[in-house]
Amino acid sequence: MEMMLLSFVGPAVESAWNLSSHEESFITSVVFAGMLIGAYSWGIVADQHGRRKGFLITATVTATAGFLSSFAPNYISLILLRSLVGLGLGGGPVLSSWFLEFVPAPNRGTWMVVFSAFWTVGTIFEASLAWIVMPKLGWRWLLGLSSLPTSFLLLFYKMTPESPRYLCLKGRTTDAINVLETIARLNGTKLPSGVLISDHQIELQTIDNPSEDTVLLSPRKNEDETPKGMVSNIGGISSLQVLLSPKLTKSTLLLWAVFFGNAFSYYGLVLLTSELNGHSKCMPHKLQTEKPRDVSYKGVFIASFAELPGLLLSAVAVDKLGRKLSMSSMFFMCCIFLLPLIFYLPESLTTSLLFGARVCITVTFTIVYIYAPEIYPTSVRTTGVGIASSVGRIGGMLCPLVAVGLVHGCHQTIAVLLFVIVALVSGICVMFFPVETMGQELQDTVSSLKHTDNV
Repeated sequence: MEMMLLSFVGPAVESAWNLSSHEESFITSVVFAGMLIGAYSWGIVADQHGRRKGFLITATVTATAGFLSSFAPNYISLILLRSLVGLGLGGGPVLSSWFLEFVPAPNRGTWMVVFSAFWTVGTIFEASLAWIVMPKLGWRWLLGLSSLPTSFLLLFYKMTPESPRYLCLKGRTTDAINVLETIARLNGTKLPSGVLISDHQIELQTIDNPSEDTVLLSPRKNEDETPKGMVSNIGGISSLQVLLSPKLTKSTLLLWAVFFGNAFSYYGLVLLTSELNGHSKCMPHKLQTEKPRDVSYKGVFIASFAELPGLLLSAVAVDKLGRKLSMSSMFFMCCIFLLPLIFYLPESLTTSLLFGARVCITVTFTIVYIYAPEIYPTSVRTTGVGIASSVGRIGGMLCPLVAVGLVHGCHQTIAVLLFVIVALVSGICVMFFPVETMGQELQDTVSSLKHTDNV
């Protein structure tokens, strides 16, 4: 909801405060700037102090700054508060990694799509809310109401368990057992027999086939990890060194490129939906009235529903075709939908093409958030996904300049071609990912990874 409202608030504030197109696009860019810092910072916090603490801080910052931004008296204060909202929103990777660590491997793809579905619910709800609230009450009410769901999250903080994988990695086996026993009780079953052994207690011994189960629950067997292989108490710089170590370098760099392309394309399409429908004929800035901008509510609302078939496609493809083939094919399909938009087309055709492109980019966005936590071990999982997400935010910061700036400047062809090139390069990068994670168990330490990126 906080991300989706950007396509509504920007044009409204531009009209209310007589802003330039660059000042309007900056309202969106500062949110991504905050997310860039937040994604990196909260990832480290969650790997150091736990997923629950990371969640608590991000929810508090997002809700508070989001609500206060509805009272912003001027442009500067709005920019500062929206950047704080971005800082809080940067904690998204903490939530996805946290959820992932509870889901068994055979169902992981499907359940991560279900998890992502709530992003779509928020998107559609925000488009509906804007359509109702904006014409009658204005942008301030939209900002205030959109901050409420994040506030409600805080009510559930006490009920949420810490990740047993994280607890085990930190040597807190008693806490991990308590969480696992609660899960077993709620599921009407019992824990497997054996002793829960943390990685801190593991001696230099080997087992033939380490799996997700033997990592957490082992009768009296040990892993092929040594304490040296552990990266459980590392800081930000050390985490980055691990992510760029020989086993992870190729995956990390390609992941950064794909996250950049995904964020640039996805948020660009969200903004293009309102910009192209509001500027179907190129005209100087002074001649653009508020009325053409109002048409975009319907267009954005319709385009938001593109995420539903996108999610269904993700659910089918992620565990059937695999992560890599699903992502690459959808990036290429997105290019095909976008190409006709280099010409000025009727609003209905523009909305249809953007709908198709939005379906494709929803699939890639959903699956990359499944794939990214799977390629990293528990010791650096939220940091790895957080840094990749930060790189994506750079794409998010740049896309308003393209989607808003170029379209306002009557350079629609150049804007669309840029989106096509970014999507094409992202699809090619996906093809070079060194590992397919479909059906594979999660790993807890770098030394337990079976693939190497320098091969």
